[in-house]
Amino acid sequence: MPERPYTYYDFTLSLCPQCLRRIDAKIVFENDQVFMLKRCPEHGRMKVLIATDIPYYKNIRNYNKASEIPLKFNTQTHYGCPYDCGLCPDHEQHSCLSIVEITDRCNLTCPTCYAMSSPHYGSHRSLEEVERMLDILVANEGQPDVVQISGGEPTIHPQFFEILDIAKRKPIKHLMVNTNGIRIARDFAFTKQLAGYMPDFEIYLQFDSFQPEVLLQMRGKDLTDVRIQALEHLNQLNLSTTLVVNLQQGVNDQEIGKIIEFALQQPCVRGVTFQPVQVAGRNDHFDPQTDRITLTGVRQKILEQTPLFQPNDIIPVPCNPDALAMGYALKLKGQVFPLTRYIDPAHLLDNSRNTIVYEQDTDLHQHLIKIFSTGISVDRVQDNMRQLLCCLPQIQAPGLTYENLFRIVIMRFIDAYDFDVRSIKKSCVHIVHKDGRIIPFETMNLFYRDEKEKYLHTLQAERMKN
Repeated sequence: MPERPYTYYDFTLSLCPQCLRRIDAKIVFENDQVFMLKRCPEHGRMKVLIATDIPYYKNIRNYNKASEIPLKFNTQTHYGCPYDCGLCPDHEQHSCLSIVEITDRCNLTCPTCYAMSSPHYGSHRSLEEVERMLDILVANEGQPDVVQISGGEPTIHPQFFEILDIAKRKPIKHLMVNTNGIRIARDFAFTKQLAGYMPDFEIYLQFDSFQPEVLLQMRGKDLTDVRIQALEHLNQLNLSTTLVVNLQQGVNDQEIGKIIEFALQQPCVRGVTFQPVQVAGRNDHFDPQTDRITLTGVRQKILEQTPLFQPNDIIPVPCNPDALAMGYALKLKGQVFPLTRYIDPAHLLDNSRNTIVYEQDTDLHQHLIKIFSTGISVDRVQDNMRQLLCCLPQIQAPGLTYENLFRIVIMRFIDAYDFDVRSIKKSCVHIVHKDGRIIPFETMNLFYRDEKEKYLHTLQAERMKN
């Protein structure tokens, strides 16, 4: 009998990237890659690459853990995912990382901006609005794990430090500021004031490339000197920093290893987050057929370009394994020691307690003994490894601090091309809408921003008719 050119693996619900209507989709394996096949009655058939590593993709399900839901839900389920975000009771994950956008405005007009920000777009939030958004998060989470103050460019808000003061009074475990670094680079006094919010405070710094032509393409401006000056100020104050790299295939993906090596040399840098560009908002000169890069593609390039790391150093994150991968290392006495490879995946999840645990693994224990000097409790470090794949793990042991931890994160923000309702339901990176709803990052940028909501209402009306 004749055979199809692929192996059928699974079924899900996706979206048409043109009309954003929900459509059926097959997951298939073909030529050692994973594709999504779907058909819109109006816009025809589509084939979308979603993974470049079949064994890794199949292994993702082994890292899935029981859902952790918020203390309360904010909207009802009427139309079906993704048309009920707020969070609705069908959502399967609480807010691991919550984003509060304090302004629509920005001092750049980046060609890759998901929020359409610019110097003249939208407005600043008032202090009352921001505090209300933070209080909504606290009501949902109790003690939010990580809250990111964002925009637009948050540092241009005229009441920026008053907002940080409000946030620090809330029971937030870790506070971040998402920034392009321009003000940090140009105003050392400003950066010193930021450093006063440590501990449990971090800078989430754009760092896309070392190449001026790439920065011009992605950010509309050569920010090379800005990035270096910002890091000089942050290093001087040892202000905890994560470098954030938006990735496009064939544009800056060849710099992944160089960025990791550079980050490891910066005293203030606690890790690098790689974010493949999401096709939403403003994506000038971006071709979804050629410029997209998958999570597995990023992972493979990390392994190819950074000999320090092995395949079992970058593994799925259990809260949303389809969209997140992480690896950890310790920085100690000028050396870097990968840790994730010493964790036995067979012991990763203890379903009876719904938590990540790490058994007293002999290889890990012996490895830690080799690494640590006298006076550091190996047992205590190993015990704290149970938090390793949480949003923001803490190592609590004599002689070790957050400064010794280095993480690599791949954060895939699904768009209408690779939309998979299973992963969206597990999304744990959420944005607080200005009306108070808490919305997954992915669907916020597809449906819930300003003028996009008008079209969403059309889709919702269609769902009710059907």
